[in-house]
Amino acid sequence: MHGLREPKFQWGQEVLAAIDLYNDGSLAGVPQDGLLVVAGGPGEIVQVGYHSEANLPVYMVDFGVAVLGCLEEEIALAPARQKVAA
Repeated sequence: MHGLREPKFQWGQEVLAAIDLYNDGSLAGVPQDGLLVVAGGPGEIVQVGYHSEANLPVYMVDFGVAVLGCLEEEIALAPARQKVAA
């Protein structure tokens, strides 16, 4: 048996949706296949878990409109924000 695959992203990191994200039927009150987040939409990882059978990290990402479960190929690290001098 292989060990757990290490996650690419960590809790608290800012990410962007790498693709358009649609409701797969798991979000109540939103039509199935309804667009939830457009590609480039900002979010923050609020939890990192695993799909044990597939040995894949699964990320709970708060996109503001909803907290969605995402795979690594569905999100990308957001560019670092530059601090503005006061």
